Amino acid sequence: MEENKPTFKSIRTFIGSVNFQISQSFYKDLGFEERIISEKMSLFITNGISFYLQDYYVKEWLENTMVLLEVDSVNNFYKHLQELELDKKYQNIKVIPVRQNDWGNECMLIDPSGVLWHFAEFKS
Repeated sequence: MEENKPTFKSIRTFIGSVNFQISQSFYKDLGFEERIISEKMSLFITNGISFYLQDYYVKEWLENTMVLLEVDSVNNFYKHLQELELDKKYQNIKVIPVRQNDWGNECMLIDPSGVLWHFAEFKS
C-alpha cells in the first residue's frame, strides 16, 4: 500500500577524527556551522546538508571513508578551497585539483584525519 510508504527526510554520515578539536576547527573553516551534541560529537550543517563529527578514531575506517558533496560549480569550489589555504593551516590536508570524468567534474580534499571528500558537479 502506497499510503504506508515511509518518507525519507535526510541522510547523515558519521565521520571520525584523529583530533576532535582540530577537525571541529577545520570543518568550521570549510564553511560548516557546528551544533554541539555532546563533548564527543557535533553536527555540522550547511544549506540543509549535514554530517556528524565524532571524537572517535579507527585508522583503517577513517582512511577508507569517502564523502561526496555535490556543488554547483567545481571550478568555483576549487578556487574557494585554494583561497581558504586549509593545507597551510592544518597538517595532512591535501587539496586535489579538478578532474574531468565521464560523469562530470570533481575536485577532492583530504581532511586532517584522512577522510577523502569529493566535491562533484554532475553532467546534465
